[in-house]
Amino acid sequence: MAEAHSPLTGLRAPALFALIGAAAVAAAPPFLDAFASNVLTRSMLYAALAVTVDLLWGYTGVLTFAQGAFFGVGAYATALMLTHLGATPALFVAALALAIVLPAALGALVGWISFYHGSTPLFASVISLVFPIVATQLVYSGGAWTGSSSGLVGYDVLPLEGEGFFRLAGLLLVAVLVAAWVFVRSDAGKLLIAVRDNEARCAYLGLDPKRIQIALTAILAAVAGLIGFVFANASSVVAPENVGFVFGTEIVIWVALGGRATLFGPAFAAIGIDYLSAQLSGDLPFLWQLVLGSLFVVTIIVAPEGAAGLARRLWRGGTAAPPRLLSLEAAPRETKAGPLLAVRGLSRGFGALTVLREIDLSVKSGELLSLVGPNGAGKTTLMRCLSDGREPFRGEIAMGGQDIAGRPPNRVAALGVGRKFQVASIFEGLSVADCLRLARASHETPSAWRASAALALPAPCVEVVKLTGLIDQLGAPARLLSHGLKQALELAMVLALEPQLVLLDEPTAGLTKGERTLIGEVLVKLTAGQGCAVVLVEHDFDFVREISSRIVVLHQGRLVMDGTVEDVANSALVREIYSGGGHG
Repeated sequence: MAEAHSPLTGLRAPALFALIGAAAVAAAPPFLDAFASNVLTRSMLYAALAVTVDLLWGYTGVLTFAQGAFFGVGAYATALMLTHLGATPALFVAALALAIVLPAALGALVGWISFYHGSTPLFASVISLVFPIVATQLVYSGGAWTGSSSGLVGYDVLPLEGEGFFRLAGLLLVAVLVAAWVFVRSDAGKLLIAVRDNEARCAYLGLDPKRIQIALTAILAAVAGLIGFVFANASSVVAPENVGFVFGTEIVIWVALGGRATLFGPAFAAIGIDYLSAQLSGDLPFLWQLVLGSLFVVTIIVAPEGAAGLARRLWRGGTAAPPRLLSLEAAPRETKAGPLLAVRGLSRGFGALTVLREIDLSVKSGELLSLVGPNGAGKTTLMRCLSDGREPFRGEIAMGGQDIAGRPPNRVAALGVGRKFQVASIFEGLSVADCLRLARASHETPSAWRASAALALPAPCVEVVKLTGLIDQLGAPARLLSHGLKQALELAMVLALEPQLVLLDEPTAGLTKGERTLIGEVLVKLTAGQGCAVVLVEHDFDFVREISSRIVVLHQGRLVMDGTVEDVANSALVREIYSGGGHG
């Protein structure tokens, strides 16, 4: 069933702002003196740059100091071409292209280094610190070609007067703000918050958070380069300070003071602070820096959300109406004769400690297999190995006949594996509906410019949403849900993937007895009716007994029993294991 959209509703506010902003920029120059016009031209370009930092830091959680350097690379690419090759119309076009493409390529490189497998947010921030330092040294070492410490000045620029550059800078700021505003409100824009909140859950939903971060870094580097092109023409001078670490840090300060993840806060903070700096720094240079630094420290301590975030917290507007819930009916899967999951000789250790020992296991389509055992038996470690091929295990794990060894979680998920964690793993910064919608992102590419008016989910997922009461919370922030509802939401997100194999680590923890019964019915229907396979880790043996088609018992990392519910329930060995090790 196709989703219904109402794009005009979501675009009215940005369109209105674009019209008002463009009209204000066009009408303002006659009311400004030359000094104010020149300073505000620069300030508006800096404001557009601050918006790009907010998208990376505020929305995606990547603290970056490199946007100023990408801006400087675009400015230098423009100035170098116009200085050494001339200023024909064709060369202006070439300079524009170079100012965009070169920062984009460097952004992709920096992003790849920053977010390569195994990297941390701290590592990414350090790389963003190193890049402007390297770029500054390259400018200094360029001698007369780059102007060294003096920079480049006096080259021919676009044939616009001061008012023309003011309008060009203002329109660019409006365009960047509107584009960012539309994007962050769209379905695809929610991916940024998802990556910021929970990279691991993104990966286990079949998404590639590293690729998203790299692509965003490259795109916003290109935008910074475009801003640098306009700056180089408007100022007729570029200097090493334009690519330096200090400038990159100033942008971060503007974003912090204005308010992360607000877009308009950083933009207005950049304009206000840069304009005041031009007015006051000449007369009170040291005092002004002290005031600005003190204001930054106070803001981080007292109002870490910044001025705009504080204002938004004080003014609590109404929430958007929840989307319409649509059920996607899926045809039953064809049951294959062979095993869906095949595990052979699986062992996993942590240093000298061996947690799993020579596990052999197979699961067929339509089976509901429960994994039980005392605490420390290795149940969660086994689930981790089944869902992440990068785990350093020994042996073989094949999903649908394909070896998962070396595959990251998103690629294992692409084979049809969905995993629910022991502790609910959701996107705290999103609404319940957005969490569920992003769980479908690997199946349906989210729009980058509109928000869906409907939420289309597979039938088993809809059942969980309805049975647990999540249907009444679709518009609520996920972070405000009770523990039990967070567990239910994560289960619904996993089922939204339409997986062939579902790995569930205590899916009913925190739910009432009635909710557990309903979840059990959904799981039975999922396996018997949809042909899906489920591997379940659960503490409640009564719950396991009611729904399982098979039970596997782990003890001290070994598979000690694999049989029917009756066989395990009546086993003296199982009773002895639990009486000695405690229920786990």
